[in-house]
Amino acid sequence: MDRRAFLTAAAAAGLAQVVTPEQVFARAAASQPAWSLAVADVAGDIPRQPLRRIHGRPPAGLAGTLYRNGPARFRRPGGDATHWFDGDGLVRAFRIGEQGASLEARFVDTFKRRQDTAAGAVITPGFGTLGSDRAVIGSADDTNAANTALLPIGGELLALWEAGSPYAVDPRTLETRGLKTFSPDLAHMPFLAHPRIEPNGRVWNLGLAGRRAIVWTLEPSGAVERTALIDLPRASYMHDFTATDRHLILVLQPLIQDRMTLPFVDALSWRPEEGTQVLVLDKDDLSKRRLYDLPAFFCFHLGDAWSEADGTLRFDACLDSTPQFAVHGARDLLVGKAGRNGVSLAMIALHPDGRAELNRTPLTAEFPRADPRRAGLARSKTIINTVRTEGRPLLRGVGVSDWRTGKADLFDYGPDQCAEELLFVARPGDDSELGGWLIGTSLNLKARATELHVFDAAHVADGPLCSWRAEVGLPVGFHGAWMGG
Repeated sequence: MDRRAFLTAAAAAGLAQVVTPEQVFARAAASQPAWSLAVADVAGDIPRQPLRRIHGRPPAGLAGTLYRNGPARFRRPGGDATHWFDGDGLVRAFRIGEQGASLEARFVDTFKRRQDTAAGAVITPGFGTLGSDRAVIGSADDTNAANTALLPIGGELLALWEAGSPYAVDPRTLETRGLKTFSPDLAHMPFLAHPRIEPNGRVWNLGLAGRRAIVWTLEPSGAVERTALIDLPRASYMHDFTATDRHLILVLQPLIQDRMTLPFVDALSWRPEEGTQVLVLDKDDLSKRRLYDLPAFFCFHLGDAWSEADGTLRFDACLDSTPQFAVHGARDLLVGKAGRNGVSLAMIALHPDGRAELNRTPLTAEFPRADPRRAGLARSKTIINTVRTEGRPLLRGVGVSDWRTGKADLFDYGPDQCAEELLFVARPGDDSELGGWLIGTSLNLKARATELHVFDAAHVADGPLCSWRAEVGLPVGFHGAWMGG
């Protein structure tokens, strides 16, 4: 609202006093729900600053950096992003050492960010933002927000999105080194935000293009081991996939890309009558495949998969009954509407005789993680975000669910917190499944500050062993990575 429009409206309403636009903006901000801080804008990079320890003491032997990524700039004077997934990516580094903990954050210097900054408006189309015909788009890389996840590999930190190449970031300074093109013939190829990393460091990933996909295999050094193009049974929206030690598992949910339009989410149709398909590929021979059928569901995130002695493949997933959050809820967040949150933890079993089994639990859950040393191998524990607050869109608790006992070890940060993803960090010399720490962040809405927490992985309900608080409150991010040392 500009000054003239405001004064005209005020006069029409018969107001007795003149109110400045600045007061109007302040009142509008005050009317937003408390959780709107989770999708607030960050004006610029944040230089390194010490964190203040507010609870406990850091455990001996823990040293390294928790890197996190997420959207942090949604609004510009001439026009805003209209979907949570389309904000500019901000890489945050939480460094833990003998001297304490620190935080720094830096925006990924993407072509999208430079273009929108120059225009003074979000003109670049995205997952749920239409953009403008003023945008210059030469390839999918030009729309890349680099805002979803991070992959440490080959001495670099790759900021990941979905439809385009990763951006390489310096792990020490967080400076953007540029687009990561693995070879000239692979420029602009899609590279999903959820690669699967084997315990030996080999990386598997996918890139989607309708009913075709590229399968990436990277060496631990970051060099390309091989790539292959495969055909898919349907053009499903896929944010994540999973893998055993021998198989790739692709969940083909009935959110289907059936037209070419912008933004991307508007090119998708929900067809629950077609059910969900699960495609299993042999890592050694991608032409060997099996297709399983399940009832319709929507999911963003899957847990690691494993194979049992009888050949059954199992993996956990965080499921919703519809894609309402992807289509509507993530748009509503940016205008202060909470919407519905119906994601819960489930186990999927794919049997050798062709049967597929889906077992849902009543446990609210998102961001399933596990001990990376067991990626693709049998396990019983799943690390999750949990605890829903009525009328709020984001979860406020964390925990570990045990598939063998059916019990969950949970910690609730409380109603004034928004929980972020936890990562497992192994304790030196401890090979047990929960032999280590869980490290993650939360946004304290009351203190308007981001907090860093360390839990004993085997005793989450006891609360953090140690917590630090920053001087700033950063918007809630998506995914992260740990680099020890």
